[in-house]
Amino acid sequence: MKPDLDSRLRHLRLSGMAATLPVRNQEAVRNNLAHVDFLDLLVEDELNRRQDRLLERRIKQAGLPQMKTLDDFDWGFNPEMPKALIVDLATGRFVAERTGVLFVGPPGVGKSHICLSLALAAIHAGHTVHYRSAFDLVEDLSEAAALGTRRELIQRLTRVGLVVIEDLGMRRLPPTAAEDLLEILTRRYETGATVISSNRPIEDWGQLLGDTAAAGAMLDRFLHHAEIVQLKGRSYRMHDRQRRRSQGDELTTMPG
Repeated sequence: MKPDLDSRLRHLRLSGMAATLPVRNQEAVRNNLAHVDFLDLLVEDELNRRQDRLLERRIKQAGLPQMKTLDDFDWGFNPEMPKALIVDLATGRFVAERTGVLFVGPPGVGKSHICLSLALAAIHAGHTVHYRSAFDLVEDLSEAAALGTRRELIQRLTRVGLVVIEDLGMRRLPPTAAEDLLEILTRRYETGATVISSNRPIEDWGQLLGDTAAAGAMLDRFLHHAEIVQLKGRSYRMHDRQRRRSQGDELTTMPG
């Protein structure tokens, strides 16, 4: 094997081939592979490397605060959780159909875990994602307006395959929130998928956003093609806190 072949492959931006070339060469010699089969394996390695890099880049661009999957979700803790529906949503069907999902439920029942899982599943399915809390998203728009880059941000939010807006109702929103969210949902109406999670029923959104008319218009567009998923049950966080506290108490009572 020529010593400068590795550098030539990397110069051509074929780093996947360069990385596996020594192993593939030994494999070809050992198994007496035809040249075309040897080349086919190297091309597959290159494609896999590029796919992995694309996946890493899209995860980073999405802004996911954590990596969660439905495999990590404790379905048994809250038996009322609509598992079949959530698993179906994780197929990414609603993203391809450019519809929406609204998760409504009290704090701690798993809304964030599910939203993160759907976002990650969408990325694996080849979609672009933008993940933000409602408060941070409105702050981003306000900052962009001050910097003169609001138009560019709105365009990015319009083009992305899936926008996930988390924790609507958890924090007090600025006066511009209703108009900002309405603009995003109006531009994404039937052009992109959107997921929203909230601990407040939709009847409270007018009061929550401080603009009943804007909230009504926002809900009219969003809910037209959206699945409303009610999440009920006990708080996972409180359960975990009590479990850790019990474990701590057991450790303190153990004889020294």
